[in-house]
Amino acid sequence: MSHTWLTEVRSGVEEHLDAYFEGERAPLGALAPEADELLGAVRSLTMRGGKRFRPALLFAAYRAVRPEGGLGDVIDACAGLELLQSYLLIHDDWMDDDDERRGGPSVHTMFGASTGDRRLGASLAILAGNLACAQSWKLLTQAARGREDVLRVVMAMHEEVLVGQQLDLIESANVSRMQQLKTGSYTVKGPVALGAALADASPAQRDALMAYAEPIGEAFQMRDDLLGTFGDPEKTGKPCDDLRHGKRTALIQIAEERADEATLAPVHAVLGRLDATDAEVAAAKACLEQVGARAALEARLDGLIADAEKALQAPLEPAGIEMLRGLAGALGRRSV
Repeated sequence: MSHTWLTEVRSGVEEHLDAYFEGERAPLGALAPEADELLGAVRSLTMRGGKRFRPALLFAAYRAVRPEGGLGDVIDACAGLELLQSYLLIHDDWMDDDDERRGGPSVHTMFGASTGDRRLGASLAILAGNLACAQSWKLLTQAARGREDVLRVVMAMHEEVLVGQQLDLIESANVSRMQQLKTGSYTVKGPVALGAALADASPAQRDALMAYAEPIGEAFQMRDDLLGTFGDPEKTGKPCDDLRHGKRTALIQIAEERADEATLAPVHAVLGRLDATDAEVAAAKACLEQVGARAALEARLDGLIADAEKALQAPLEPAGIEMLRGLAGALGRRSV
């Protein structure tokens, strides 16, 4: 895909976020000077990197309905999505006990180091995540301009991701549903629905956009599962340690459908064992490949991308269709 427009979205959103954070310093500092530490943590994580796919999806969906529209029309919503992402990442890293995010320390790790107290660091990280949540709602409410239909999209997206996170934590057997709610909801479906709502999409346009978003949301999580096991931490900016953390991803589910307990012994020997050696993890990865789990998941992922691309047709506008088609491949076949 052409990266020109995507680069423009990234730079535009980051400029808006930077200005927003700077504008928040005075009012938060008036409450208490110490609040700058929470704001600084949110700013550090948010501006540290990130692919900005969520704003890109929102803008592409908007353009699929309003081809004459500009990024400035939806910039508050785009920035609000990035802060929603920061809030969820801060809390998710603490829940998963991940010490690294986007090539730097996770927020609870950062506060734990600065205070010398792991528990206090975690508590401050929860507050920083809540601050990011409040700020995301501030921006998203500005973007809605009092429109209840837009706010309903935001509320549904927020509720779905929380239920999805619950299903992940309790290791629900319905991995597909967990993926749709935890990641698909706010990574693809929510941003696309938000772009459609802001553009006043017709029912037919909205249906087409949702037919695109549903499979892409699941494909994104499947790629995340593959990266969480087979990815390169130097590229992803976070540990690729799903096996040691015992995550029952689609990869594990497929493997258990295809092989018996004895065959999968190398996998089950490391699943959920933080002290598993590198050699043991390597053996588990080899096993997943040998039973065909990795190849099967890749095939499912390709099928989902194909399903999404079929939905990209009239009454959607060609400019937005091209943007959404490029994003389908970028999201489903990314290496970071």
